[in-house]
Amino acid sequence: MIPLSRNSVSVHLGGVPRDPLHPITLDYSLNNPFSSLSLFWNCKRKKWKISTTMASNIRTNNYLRHVESMKLMPSGAGHISHLNAVILGDSLATEEDDFVLPSEDFASQANVQSPEQYLKMYKRSIEDPAGFWSEIAEEFYWKQKWGHKVCDENFDVRKGNIKIEWFKGGITNICYNCLDRNVEAGLGDKVAIYWEGNEPGLDGTLTYTQLLHQVCQLANYLKDNGVKKGDAVIIYLPMLMELPIAMLACARIGAVHSVVFAGFSAEALAQRIIDCKPKVVITCNAVKRGPKVLYLKDIVDVAIKDSAQNGVSIDKCLVYENSWATKREDTKWEDGRDVWWQDVVPQYPTSCPVEWVDAEDPLFLLYTSGSTGKPKGVLHTTGGYMVYTATTFKYAFDYKQSDIYWCTADCGWITGHSYVTYGPMLNGASVIVYEGAPNYPDSGRCWDIVDKYKVTIFYTAPTLVRSLMRDGDEFVTRHSRKSLRVLGSVGEPINPSAWRWFYNVIGDSRCPISDTWWQTETGGFMITPLPGAWPQKPGSATFPFFGVQPVIVDENGVEIEGECSGYLCVKNSWPGAFRTLYGDHERYETTYFKPFAGYYFSGDGCSRDKDGYHWLTGRVDDVINVSGHRIGTAEVESALVSHPKCAEAAVVGVEHAVKGQGIYAFVTVVDGVPYSEELRKDLILIVRKQIGAFAAPDKIHWAPGLPKTRSGKIMRRILRKIASRQLDELGDTSTLADPNVVNQLIEIADS
Repeated sequence: MIPLSRNSVSVHLGGVPRDPLHPITLDYSLNNPFSSLSLFWNCKRKKWKISTTMASNIRTNNYLRHVESMKLMPSGAGHISHLNAVILGDSLATEEDDFVLPSEDFASQANVQSPEQYLKMYKRSIEDPAGFWSEIAEEFYWKQKWGHKVCDENFDVRKGNIKIEWFKGGITNICYNCLDRNVEAGLGDKVAIYWEGNEPGLDGTLTYTQLLHQVCQLANYLKDNGVKKGDAVIIYLPMLMELPIAMLACARIGAVHSVVFAGFSAEALAQRIIDCKPKVVITCNAVKRGPKVLYLKDIVDVAIKDSAQNGVSIDKCLVYENSWATKREDTKWEDGRDVWWQDVVPQYPTSCPVEWVDAEDPLFLLYTSGSTGKPKGVLHTTGGYMVYTATTFKYAFDYKQSDIYWCTADCGWITGHSYVTYGPMLNGASVIVYEGAPNYPDSGRCWDIVDKYKVTIFYTAPTLVRSLMRDGDEFVTRHSRKSLRVLGSVGEPINPSAWRWFYNVIGDSRCPISDTWWQTETGGFMITPLPGAWPQKPGSATFPFFGVQPVIVDENGVEIEGECSGYLCVKNSWPGAFRTLYGDHERYETTYFKPFAGYYFSGDGCSRDKDGYHWLTGRVDDVINVSGHRIGTAEVESALVSHPKCAEAAVVGVEHAVKGQGIYAFVTVVDGVPYSEELRKDLILIVRKQIGAFAAPDKIHWAPGLPKTRSGKIMRRILRKIASRQLDELGDTSTLADPNVVNQLIEIADS
């Protein structure tokens, strides 16, 4: 019996049909995505494949033109011959499969259950954003409701300064909504945080009531040390429970937190201190990540000294003693400035009055850095961000109160802000916070944690997926993972082969994947699958979230219709959008709104296929122009890693005397596979086959590893310098997880 849709229609099929060349055709009209279905027997794969014929081809000239065809899923483009599809839990997704369909069981229990339901909600969110978002916002606690204007915006630099305001005049507090509201709703005894230490067996928990008490104690300490509404606090902590505690404590008293990833160098930390001039710096003495000890307090000492030389002094440094990494007697100390967290914070009361703030008051600063220049302080405000992160979390992960949720991101990045701390806790979720490395003590650690806590939602980066892929299935399959219900991907486009491995091996072909596209600047998901609503395509971020109007434009800023590739922009604002770059509104407008007037420019390239699905092609500055052909590095990387002997690839552009730019590929092979001329030719051939001869790499550089930050981000800036032999311009490598990789790559190039 093969289920064809969530509408309980099924067909009894035997083995191989007597006449495999003639399909079984069904008339099908139960409020369905298809007009008719044809079932063909695939002799090669020994399974049935679905062919569809559409009743009509919806075309509109408005904002719904690229989602309305979802009524006729899986395509609004007419007849598709011999479409391959698999259903959640039915069978493995292979290279031949075009779609992965939600199962009837999953869809029937989902928060959004069909394309029709999504389309109805999406349409309202665009046509009546004030009404749509007001209804959602009213689910939270507001001391005072917002004014008559829910949204006030100017998205067009030609009409004046860029301005985005949501729920202005509304008085609330995000910490209250994350903690007090949940305790008052009867969730006080529910575990808010499951903490897993670097070493197996080292763990801890905090209920919502306990978390509230510890947040209040730290908030009282900060107030007692002169921190007030609008003041900045720098948080330089690893993934201890104290990190979200510190974020929430700042929010409770109206202070603006700026979390700096505890892997940035002293120079990078000093830049951020100088820019936001914090009243307090919060850190810990050290952290153990894998077998390595990182002495964070030493880094902070250097950063504070550098800041003082640039006119910004720090009077108070609160230090958490992480005794599992190092003892306090081994920690360098400056009396009068440095204070041990454990000596002072627990002495304060476990209740702290809430500082009520306007929806447009600042919540946090998060600095993004380029390869050169001053870091950009992305500023998010309170009300819109609160409503948007909570809503995106609920729908994109199909969140239920019984879920145990784990996002592997660090709170030093936007993913950790929106989808470790705020989004989940606004929904009353139980969250995993993991201190260590995902492959310590071996590559099965993630699945140890999943089984230990019965994780149901697992959200991670494609970099980690590919790394685990390289280490082999046995580290995965020796664990149960039966608790997993939804998987998620974040940070970069996930190539289809990694998507399929994630789906087939990690999720046992039964868990949908929320492949999310968004940015530090957007605050929350912008384009993402809704797991129960529509079929997924491996590697595609699918369709826009509620209230988001993505458009693809050409180099002149003209919107492109239908199947196309170009620059990804967004029309009109959404509640989670950042409001400015701290202290530099002109740079905010120049970077994001002037390139294409009337739009927010994401800086990313995007393709839209004939079915309206979005495919992110990487940063525009990661687009290589080869003989006039614009080639996304992500596209070439995806082709390379589809080769079974390629574990990971990173592609950069280099100068070429004839082509203008050439393609230089760094390739990490699967363990045990030797480098060879034959493999090099095979890799080039697979790119030629999947993309075209114009995209074939000019150089394959064998890479035992790639230079990555401790969060897993590939430092392409360093790869460009190695490829161009600009070895005296490599810059700061202190944030790399393994700086020795750089020397290995240089040695291989020299040999």
